[in-house]
Amino acid sequence: MTTPLKVWLEAEGRLLRLRLSRPKANLIDAAMIEALARAFTDHLGNPGLTAVLLDAEGPHFSYGASVEEHLPGQCAAMLAGIHGLILQMVEAPVTILVAVHGQCLGGGLEAALAGHLLFAAPDAVLGQPEMKLGVFAPAASCLLPELIGPARALDLLVSARTVSGAEAAAMGMAYQAAANPERAAVAYFDSFLKPKSASSLRYAIKAARSDYASRVRSKIRSVERLYLDELMKTHDATEGLTAFVAKRAVQWQHQ
Repeated sequence: MTTPLKVWLEAEGRLLRLRLSRPKANLIDAAMIEALARAFTDHLGNPGLTAVLLDAEGPHFSYGASVEEHLPGQCAAMLAGIHGLILQMVEAPVTILVAVHGQCLGGGLEAALAGHLLFAAPDAVLGQPEMKLGVFAPAASCLLPELIGPARALDLLVSARTVSGAEAAAMGMAYQAAANPERAAVAYFDSFLKPKSASSLRYAIKAARSDYASRVRSKIRSVERLYLDELMKTHDATEGLTAFVAKRAVQWQHQ
């Protein structure tokens, strides 16, 4: 099996490139989560590293997480893995730039939101569709209110609607909408990060994000318990996921 993630260094080791490499879905499944976490573990401690750029092969950034891994019996391990990755990114000591094109949904959007600055194609499609399956998005429930405020976050989380990259930039979810988000992210690195001291940038990131990271770490664990101990004991959560996997109509019991 080919690796789900391409990893390489650019700019004399100053920029770590990570590329989701299982198009067209680029699922954030257990294998992808493990590969991303390993890449961060291997490289974030390098004192000369100044930034990370996460992007994706193919027409879409990511369709999201593996629905099968959300089913009872697997969801606890899946949540532990993706939440560990989310916290690793939120607490990263270097700037994580994310370049998004095409669809960026579910767990894919959660991973993108965990970065520091998101560059999105204007016609990219971003959203948290989990509620259509009778479940909620745990990490996004922690990240979106911080980024776009409680009202807009609640709308996206309960409606399961999508927004364009241009809309995401207008509401503060994305840093910038750009026709070529990868190129825009590299240009940001070249102009604003590469010329600066890597060690001083780490202190600046810590100063700017320490409270935010603490809030996310505190909330994500309680939200994970809500998901596993309460939501997944309801009929409708299992029904929504099972119906999706079986490709049949869902039968809600509202309990």
